[in-house]
Amino acid sequence: MDKLLNGRIALVTGAAHPRGIGRAIVNALQAAGATVVGVDLPGAEGLSDIDGAPCDVTKPDSIKTLVDNIIERFGQLDIVVNNAGVGRGAADFMAISDEDWDVTFAVNVRGIVNVCRETIPHLIKSQGNVINTASLAGLGAVPGIPACYSASKFAVVGLTKQLALQYADQHVRFNAICPGSVETQMLDVSLKIIAEAENISIAEAREFESTMIPMGRSGQPEEIAHAAVYLASGMATYVTGVALPVAGGFPGGL
Repeated sequence: MDKLLNGRIALVTGAAHPRGIGRAIVNALQAAGATVVGVDLPGAEGLSDIDGAPCDVTKPDSIKTLVDNIIERFGQLDIVVNNAGVGRGAADFMAISDEDWDVTFAVNVRGIVNVCRETIPHLIKSQGNVINTASLAGLGAVPGIPACYSASKFAVVGLTKQLALQYADQHVRFNAICPGSVETQMLDVSLKIIAEAENISIAEAREFESTMIPMGRSGQPEEIAHAAVYLASGMATYVTGVALPVAGGFPGGL
């Protein structure tokens, strides 16, 4: 990949898992020339494999310490990718617990709020940009997806658009990527929920999901990461407030 991001300093949350979208984004940003700090929960699988640091996005003090360290170390921050997220709950709305709702919104929505509050002042200085990982389930209702997850991702899209509007005149861009079915550890959870809801096997759930995708397959994390590089780069300087589906033609739901 061309060195589109030479000299840029990037922060990626939810970056540790070897099969995750966050790890793929770290790798793709680095390949494009950026210096990347990847963060995840303390003790997260794979965190020691990247130039990373422990950080809990639900704890503002943890984020402040992280960002202060980045500025002290590099002097700037240009790109923020809010990728940390959880998928929990049940396909049946009535089976979703209060804890499912609370944890989902604490990580998927308030986590982004917390990171943006701490990083926006630095992004104004660098005229940087933010990429939020939303979901196709943030654009429309998707079969088998827990309502708490879908609602949280709708909130991510709305937050992205509002921040894009507010900070456009300060030259800070905000965009969201909306992945569909992607071969990650999160897909394993999603397929299990679908299988339980439809009373079918995991293999049948995978086949069921694939039939709904016009391209006939789930995406790879690297395919999501390529979209992140584009949005972070100078090729997208006139792109803000976008919720970009990367889903193999999978429709946005109801």
